Amino acid sequence: MRVLVTGGTGFLGGFLVRSAVASGLTVAVLSRDVPAEPSPDVTWIRGSLANPDWSAIQKWNPEICVHAAWIATPGIYLDSPENGILVETSLDFFRKLSGFGLRRAIVLGTCIEYAMTGHPFNEESTPLAPLSPYSRAKHQLHLQLRPLLADRRCSLAWARIFYPYGPGEHPARLTSSLIDRLRAGEPVRLKTPDSVKDYIHVADVASALLHLIRSDMDGAINIGNGVGIRIADLAHLIAGVLGHPELIEEAPGERNPLDIIVSDNSRLLSLGWRPEVSLESGVQGMIQKGLK
Repeated sequence: MRVLVTGGTGFLGGFLVRSAVASGLTVAVLSRDVPAEPSPDVTWIRGSLANPDWSAIQKWNPEICVHAAWIATPGIYLDSPENGILVETSLDFFRKLSGFGLRRAIVLGTCIEYAMTGHPFNEESTPLAPLSPYSRAKHQLHLQLRPLLADRRCSLAWARIFYPYGPGEHPARLTSSLIDRLRAGEPVRLKTPDSVKDYIHVADVASALLHLIRSDMDGAINIGNGVGIRIADLAHLIAGVLGHPELIEEAPGERNPLDIIVSDNSRLLSLGWRPEVSLESGVQGMIQKGLK
């Protein structure tokens, strides 16, 4: 099975590439930059999403494409005008790629495409109400890409990712930021301690995507643990492991019943996928890795 990955040097894409190779898949990565010591098990195709080496891609002849390339820098990605550009660039990319006989596309969407209902998000019953330029762009790409690929008899799995964390994430992401500040002995005041999120380890995201690669499941699929945790509980967990429970302060405020972003992951579970990394072991692994 020949799998082309865009964004294969990023947080999620990079972990997927390593997991895919380890599982025996034949993998190519589209990237502007080839690592100084590239893995001999990966074919590197130079180029960007907007300007790929089409002759190399056609020669390599991918069966499946996992599209993970997108802007994801904390503090920037939600409102960046680049989101709109990426919609058009992605459509152009798949318009040509699907002409080479691609049979399946797996594209990373986002859980914040959903309306905030206060209940677990279900792919079929939860309404969509993307509010940020980022989530609107993802939703727009889904709406436009589906008929484009259907006309070319190429299936589309739209993977709505919840809250990934793990080694290699941007240092400004919540889990890494909490670890760094608490390790340094800095007090942390939580502005939204009762906010509930569905955190999933990057290894489990990669595992879920591998299940989608090997399946023929079409449509939207939630990629989450199906379990929510309060931000305060996550912070207390990290502080406890680091031995600084006294550094956490929860800002007073009324709990917002709609500030709950948790997946109904029934569709994903039906593929036989199960999460393997608990939040406790995932956090401990990140802390231990940072000590090396």
